[in-house]
Amino acid sequence: MGTAYTRDLLPEEFGTAVHAQVAAEGVRAAISDAGIESADDIHFVQIKTGALTTERIAEARKRGRSVVTTDTYKSMAYARAVAALGIGAATGEMPSSKLADDVIVRDLSVFSNVASTSSGVELMNCEIIALGNSTHSTSNLVIAHAVMKDAIDAAAVREALRRAGLSVECELAERDRARLVNVFAKCEPDPSGATRGRRHVMFEDGDINYTRHIRGVVNAVVASVTGDTMCYVSAGAEHQGPPGGGVVAVLARTSTA
Repeated sequence: MGTAYTRDLLPEEFGTAVHAQVAAEGVRAAISDAGIESADDIHFVQIKTGALTTERIAEARKRGRSVVTTDTYKSMAYARAVAALGIGAATGEMPSSKLADDVIVRDLSVFSNVASTSSGVELMNCEIIALGNSTHSTSNLVIAHAVMKDAIDAAAVREALRRAGLSVECELAERDRARLVNVFAKCEPDPSGATRGRRHVMFEDGDINYTRHIRGVVNAVVASVTGDTMCYVSAGAEHQGPPGGGVVAVLARTSTA
């Protein structure tokens, strides 16, 4: 595991290619801090970054600067998106030319398979954790990942468990449950409004935000395979896996000894 912290961003940089480039620099530092030498050994990168507020927007305008959006809630989506693109550039999953304003939240065919990002007004920078396997590690922990193609892709959960060295058929084998440390998943309702051809209404519910719906669904899918309801599920997956899907990573012990 490696960590890194970037510089604080200016309000006018939030959600732009500059933000993505700053995130990429931070991810490279976190990967180096983890002692991970191969991109194939990177399995989950978490970034928490900032968001715009009314005060930050006003401050930028006083200096004659424009911001990517004046909708503070939408600014969180932009922030998640650029952080994910930064991860993809740092891990070599995409060229740095994709860190462009005409890609951010527009071309969702560009994504990272190991990215998990979130945003909040408490930050102005990017705080990064890179999880992977290192030849320098002295722990008995291993991490692996797969990519869920949609919210009900239990097969991807099983594959991630197997890649982490755990035995699973329909469910995780009872003898290996003590070796499972946790599962980390990123998710998003399919933007087409349908999952495998069936309509979903997660975007239409006026009472409950779609992020609540999708987290509940994916948590249940993961738990149905692991036999354990404890897992980390994060929603808001712009450029984090294919549209409607996302990374699922498994942290496990190599033995219970």
